[in-house]
Amino acid sequence: MREFKSLAELKAAAGETLGVSPWMTVTQDLIDRYADVIDDHQWIHVDPVQAARSPLGTTIAHGYLTLSLIPSMIRDLYSVAGVSARLNYGSNRVRFPTPVPRDGRLRTHLRILSAEDGTDGAVRVTLQATVELQGSEKPACTAEIVTLMLPEAR
Repeated sequence: MREFKSLAELKAAAGETLGVSPWMTVTQDLIDRYADVIDDHQWIHVDPVQAARSPLGTTIAHGYLTLSLIPSMIRDLYSVAGVSARLNYGSNRVRFPTPVPRDGRLRTHLRILSAEDGTDGAVRVTLQATVELQGSEKPACTAEIVTLMLPEAR
């Protein structure tokens, strides 16, 4: 884990690679629970029998499920002292080059693109996340993740 001693130190690290997360498995249970939360029960995600007859041969994770897993995959890659909260600020350039099959294994490669001053001492950090699908030449997802780092109150 990369431990930054301050927001200033994080800002100075723009352009650096933070590392690669551990592998995680995208189970059918996870896909089904996500489908329930967003009310998207398309057969390619939740019907293993019908999906087995499709060209993909299995159910696949929702693209936005893959995107939503990035924060949990990267949480142990870096920390910043003096930060009270990390807020999702948005995403740029999100792409899903290859579908994630049921029981696919993912990990995220992370790099700091920029870290800029926001308002009230906050820092807006843009991270390049590339979600690798084990066994695939193409990534499952690429995205610029924008996070607002809020400083601790003084």
